[in-house]
Amino acid sequence: MTFSAQDEQFMRQALELAREGAALASPNPRVGAVVVGARGDVVGRGFHIYDGVKHAEVLALEKAGAKARGGTLYINLEPCCHQGRTAPCTDAVIAAGIKRVVVAMTDPNPRVAGRGVEKLSTAAITVETGLLRDEARRLNEAFAKYILNKLPLVTLKSGMTLDGKIAPPPSDPFSPSMLGIGGATGGWITSVEARKHVQQLRHESDSILVGVGTVIADDPLLTDRTGLPRRRPLLRVVLDSRLRLPLESRLVKTVKDDVLVFCSFAEEKKRKALEERGIKVEQVALGLGDGRPDLKKIVAKLGEMEITSLMIEGGALVNWAALASDIVDKVFLYYAPKILAGAGAVPFARGAGFRKITDAAVIKNIVLHRFGEDFAVEGYLRDPYGPLGPALQEKQ
Repeated sequence: MTFSAQDEQFMRQALELAREGAALASPNPRVGAVVVGARGDVVGRGFHIYDGVKHAEVLALEKAGAKARGGTLYINLEPCCHQGRTAPCTDAVIAAGIKRVVVAMTDPNPRVAGRGVEKLSTAAITVETGLLRDEARRLNEAFAKYILNKLPLVTLKSGMTLDGKIAPPPSDPFSPSMLGIGGATGGWITSVEARKHVQQLRHESDSILVGVGTVIADDPLLTDRTGLPRRRPLLRVVLDSRLRLPLESRLVKTVKDDVLVFCSFAEEKKRKALEERGIKVEQVALGLGDGRPDLKKIVAKLGEMEITSLMIEGGALVNWAALASDIVDKVFLYYAPKILAGAGAVPFARGAGFRKITDAAVIKNIVLHRFGEDFAVEGYLRDPYGPLGPALQEKQ
């Protein structure tokens, strides 16, 4: 399907509006809409936020009013055609007198999945799909994973040297860093620019997970420090099999109903002390035989809580556990132009490892990013759209 330069311009505006919904739309998708009147000028814009209830196209049509008649609607996600918290958006589009709808991608939600496009077409509206589809799919990949599987999109994030080290050798051979669960000592590995981008990733995530060893070694806050608005706070999740989380840690001191600890062995006194301070404690069975709570069960629990995205910022042991548990959907790995070398430096992942090259985790659809002197590799272990991915592409 051929689109004009003007079509692309308006769809990019819709995508930019959709991005305004970061941290505000979840568990719904991020959607932006632009209404262009019959004369070719923008007469209405809108983007969805969960608490605002109304969908992007409805907001844009309301702003356009009578000027929408005979115009074109540009939207990054197919209009819904079912009754949910709102009436079907397809009804609003038809009632507004829109003559043409340009859609970036069809909705992965099985309740829609092409039915919205079909309903509009049946109403004699020209519907064209696929404009900037890849950008639209990346924008709502967390929603797709969640709506299809009721599980969050899991991103494994780490910062390291060119030779794959996340920390230099610790002075104490039995320190958390030597065990692969601490942060870098003696200064930051990655640049200011890279660390600033990490905050953007946190802002776009519903939750963040670390091992308790990272909390003990680094005492991090694990907060979203972008200063941008959120519908709900970033959920700070701690993997803590034996409830070793220090009561004096900054996580505990700054809790605002946003810290969740998963354990396998809950000493009642410590559990009560944490809960009295506002920490939620969930007990799950061990997984992988490594003494850690079962990560698959944890991800499933987060899905039940309508968490659509989880970013793992663990140390070497947690990184390996995540890979071995097969919960990772994508990676975002930052590399600094530094080489630590030495057997004592902490590797990105520490554990049994994959025994054969043919068993190794394979990263696909790689995108490279530059942050000052650093660079990052973003890629996927699996398609967040699952088996529906190819079918969606064929429709578009």
